[in-house]
Amino acid sequence: MNKIVTIERHIFEQQKHYPGATGTFTSLLYDLALAAKLISRETNRAGLANLIGATEGENVYGERQQKLDMFADEIIFKMNDHTGRLCAMASEEHDDILSIPPHYDTGKYVLLYDPLDGSSNIDVNVSIGTIWAIFRKVTSGAQGTMDDMLQPGHQLAAAGYIIYGSSTMMVYSTGHGVHGFTLDTSVGEFLLSHPDIRIPDQHKYYSVNHSYEKYWYSGVRRYVKWLQGLYGEGGKPLGNRYIGSLVADFHRNLLQGGVYLYPGDTRDENGYQGKLRLTFEAQALAYICRQAGGYASDGVGDILDLKPHNLHQRVPLFLGNRDLVLKAEKFIRENDKEWLNQYIPFRNGEAPKQKNGKKKKKEKATS
Repeated sequence: MNKIVTIERHIFEQQKHYPGATGTFTSLLYDLALAAKLISRETNRAGLANLIGATEGENVYGERQQKLDMFADEIIFKMNDHTGRLCAMASEEHDDILSIPPHYDTGKYVLLYDPLDGSSNIDVNVSIGTIWAIFRKVTSGAQGTMDDMLQPGHQLAAAGYIIYGSSTMMVYSTGHGVHGFTLDTSVGEFLLSHPDIRIPDQHKYYSVNHSYEKYWYSGVRRYVKWLQGLYGEGGKPLGNRYIGSLVADFHRNLLQGGVYLYPGDTRDENGYQGKLRLTFEAQALAYICRQAGGYASDGVGDILDLKPHNLHQRVPLFLGNRDLVLKAEKFIRENDKEWLNQYIPFRNGEAPKQKNGKKKKKEKATS
């Protein structure tokens, strides 16, 4: 019989990599695992507990909030607001930083999270997930500030995701590899099921929403044709798999090999900026991908090198096997000058230009 390792034991084993560790960070990771168990329980009984369907509210992006979204958001906050381990939190569902209540102690970490990625799939019983990222506090004072939140991804202390599907899995990294745990509901524990995950060298799938192909820039269109074996040298085509839940699509490609892409496009005047959220989605998955031997790019360069200039900043995303993502950058560099001329100033935090050549007022960072 293989050795049984719980997530709690594994987290404590990982602590040995950090001489002088106090256990605070270890406890924070375990708190997230406990939150995942609670969200998993409600996800699996959502239809019976009246948690399916939308609320009357919208998030900062104008998207209708789902009931399970709001439940997950509250659980993660309430699990972490009183522990003295965090100095602030930020959620995709809220405009601003979530401060630690003044009657609780604060700590030296900040937590950013997307409580339920792919929540539009809840009503049709498709896999959804939670994405989270942890940074160390870099400012003085008890409470966390926007500077603590807007750090480049290469400064992450840890990142992970939980996928709620046929089983519930938690995958995380603290900078020493990527490890996956499956929830055994009979004992209520996450057990190590996927140690030292490495993205396979052999590519199997590409994941993209083809319904937006008419809006893609030419380099992206040619790149996807190349993935299909229909452009250039005409290699072996990759299979196309797209669920529409970022965590689920990334998780499959992480285990099977391939690339996920959600490029900037021409759907509206800001489409070139991309759709996915840099701080709440892209940074965490890019960090995990890097630790598993892969690479994540916005089409220009490494996602982990980007310093966010806004809490809810959007970003194009190419994520998976390094060679496939580098190929995407090459197609874009050679074919998408128009997009690059729009995107690079935005990437650098500059005010975008209007069609008359004048600069629009720069968006203020959410604070």
